[in-house]
Amino acid sequence: MGSNNLSNEQLLQAYQSSILSIYDEIIVTNSQGTVLHRSGELKNFWSTNSTSFKGRFTELEEIAFFGDPILLLLNREVHSLQLKAWNGSSILITVFPLNSEELMIWGLKSISNHLIESTEIPDETETKHTPSLVVHSQKMKDVFNIIDMVSKVSTTVLLLGESGVGKEMVAKTIHQLGKRRTKSFIAVNCGAIPENLLESELFGYVGGAFSGANKNGAPGKFEQANKGIIFLDEIAELPLNLQVKLLRILQEKEVTPLGSSKRIHIDVQIIAATNQSLEKMVRDGRFREDLYYRLNVVPIEIPSLRERVEEIPYLTYHFIAKYNTLYNRNINILPDAIDLFCIYDWPGNVRQLENTIERIVVTSRELNVDSSLVYNYIPWKKDVVKEPPIIDHIIPLQEAVDMIEEQLIKMAMEKYKSVKLASKALDLSQPTMSRKYKKIREKIQQETLSPSYKRYILEQHLNKQLRSMAIVTAAVIHPEEISELVNHPVSPSNPTFKKLQKKLTKIREQEGIIEWVYIFKALDNNKMLTIVASDDFVIPTGNIYEGPPENMEVAFEAMNGEAGVTPLYKDIYGEWKTSFAPLMDHNGKVLAIIGFDHTRSYIETELKKIENMLKTN
Repeated sequence: MGSNNLSNEQLLQAYQSSILSIYDEIIVTNSQGTVLHRSGELKNFWSTNSTSFKGRFTELEEIAFFGDPILLLLNREVHSLQLKAWNGSSILITVFPLNSEELMIWGLKSISNHLIESTEIPDETETKHTPSLVVHSQKMKDVFNIIDMVSKVSTTVLLLGESGVGKEMVAKTIHQLGKRRTKSFIAVNCGAIPENLLESELFGYVGGAFSGANKNGAPGKFEQANKGIIFLDEIAELPLNLQVKLLRILQEKEVTPLGSSKRIHIDVQIIAATNQSLEKMVRDGRFREDLYYRLNVVPIEIPSLRERVEEIPYLTYHFIAKYNTLYNRNINILPDAIDLFCIYDWPGNVRQLENTIERIVVTSRELNVDSSLVYNYIPWKKDVVKEPPIIDHIIPLQEAVDMIEEQLIKMAMEKYKSVKLASKALDLSQPTMSRKYKKIREKIQQETLSPSYKRYILEQHLNKQLRSMAIVTAAVIHPEEISELVNHPVSPSNPTFKKLQKKLTKIREQEGIIEWVYIFKALDNNKMLTIVASDDFVIPTGNIYEGPPENMEVAFEAMNGEAGVTPLYKDIYGEWKTSFAPLMDHNGKVLAIIGFDHTRSYIETELKKIENMLKTN
């Protein structure tokens, strides 16, 4: 070859000998990335079926590197990069181009055999580490960003997600990262404590408060968590009578022990969690709407494990490291076994995955666990197809096959986000899967909405925001003040009237998006009486208001306890969208309603903002 008179084989042997003295394994490809030769071995690294692989290097790397694509460095320069591999180790990859022969030699060396023990959250400028939370998927990185922000303040947090996704771990992470980390973290499972004991458990009691009570009394969980964080798991199981007390704690920052009239001031951050739909429970009357909106200040939706498949390898090796250390074992999970982990649905989420790994570590007779062994540990259940696909007219058979094939491929790619895993789930070869999916991507066109339906979607989004604002604001109005004005003749000189007027004016000024804020009381003749309003309201106190039907309908629904938002309507004062919320006493009786008027120009501006935001997202 050239002036050196060396054959290709001799040249490769020379390179192989020198490179293997530095690297654990070398792979030779042509300039298109096709694997021509492999030598050496990265121990316990490649899956069991890849040792004789002769495809493209880009396909080989999918066997070992999950979610981290290797760049085919075909720029004719020696180049190195470091990647995180399936087994949690860091692999150094260096490419040596043989320009004259159009060959590429890849050197692979394991530079870290340590399994993942902490979470790495890559940022533009730094990497953050959290000892308790494994985060590698984009969805969990988004969750972590919210966690990082709320840990710096004492706001109320509502954790949502299926059972086993790690809600308590997220709550502990907020505690670890926040300014309250040196204070108590008290966890309470609201569904695990008998209802007759829950009140004393949460709020404490004084001596003699009930039969069998400690004569010296006992502090409740809220008092124990003072200056720290209380985590209320399974908050949906909290009885309605205790929901009222919890609402009072959120509003007044005070707790009253059972059997006592003395209020104890507390400074505690509340983190609640549930795997149920609180919105549905509110509609069914099983959860207080005002408490829901008080808890739902910062909701954090924790995705299920099947929504973050790319995280399963990292979680697997995190738990392998944990239980190998705990039980003094040396079990290794091979990549082809992790493939099966990734295509399993995990109905029990991270908790089920951790339990499965613990069982493998404890009971496996083999140190290297491959896919054939994993089948013994996972309860595989194939989805039963109850009905065949519905085809309502005759089409060519091949066209029908293509339609079902396209649907299955799109479903698999949406679920697994990986050609390799999708191909395993569909029992296709990777090259076939890649080719078919590329064809589907080229075919898909972005769907467009009609202008009227588009506006409906945007308006629903805005209505939800306005309704939430009305409910939360209504919660800061004291029932005693409303009761006084509703049950007695309204007088502008009344101190309570002046106090409320000032409060409503302040709300309008602080929000900056409200034209008028007012409190109405319904009359028997389907009209509204003005009780009190912000200082610039056009309808004087004590005067009657009768608006158009679309406005009055929502107002009277609020008098029946249902907050709502009107469509755009027109009355003698202009064009508006109004949000109404009920004002209740401590027993849940509606005393009056609070209304917030928004101008048409504001509504149109907000709809445009929401549209731009949705386009960006």
